[in-house]
Parts: sequence; structure tokens; C-alpha cells
Amino acid sequence: MMEWTIILLIAISAVLLIVSIISNRNLEKQKHKEIDMVHVAVMKDINNVHEQIRNLELDIEVVTKEAGVQLTPEEMIFKREVLDLYKRKYSIETIAQKKQVSESEINQFLAPYLAAKDERSKIANEI
Repeated sequence: MMEWTIILLIAISAVLLIVSIISNRNLEKQKHKEIDMVHVAVMKDINNVHEQIRNLELDIEVVTKEAGVQLTPEEMIFKREVLDLYKRKYSIETIAQKKQVSESEINQFLAPYLAAKDERSKIANEI
């Protein structure tokens, strides 16, 4: 009787082990499908962002050509960096030091942006 009980317990444990392995495989497959779906969604988002960036670059090119402004790549990078520093609240003195140019050059470059900012704040104060 004892031997049969041990054999029965071993058989039950083997069946439970097999059921557990099959169940884990199914869960693993399901998680893998979820990961794949998230990956596809992220890749679609990345592609959309790339397309938007490409469109913005083309729009900028069209606008600069229409405006008749021809800048070298170095000038574009310089202006972009100066504007970025200014929008991140760096002082004009600090920007001039970082870019190794005079403050008057920075003021001259930022003049259109400073005027636009002043106009927006005046309109906001009037409302």
C-alpha cells in the first residue's frame, strides 16, 4: 500500500510539473506577443517622428529660400546654439563668453527675438 501511495504521488507530481511547464510556455508566449505589439507601436511612433522632422527640415529649407536667406551650415549651427542658450535663460554675457564673440554681436543676433518677446508680453499685459 505504501509503495502505491509513493508511486501515485510521484505520478501526480509529474503531471503537475508538465501542466506547470505548459502553462509557463503559454504565459511566455503571451508576454512575448505583448512585447512585440509594444515594439511595433514604438517603431510606428519613431517613424512618425522621423517623418515630422523631415517635413520640418523641408519647410525650413523652403522658408529660408523664399526669404532669400542663405546661411552656411556653420552660421546655422551658431545661430541655433545661441538661440538655444538664450531660450534656456542664459544671460547674454554668458552666451557671448561661451561662443567667444562680443556681447554686441549676440544682442544684434537676438534683437528680432527680443522684440518679438517684448511684443508678446505687452499684448499679454493688455489683455
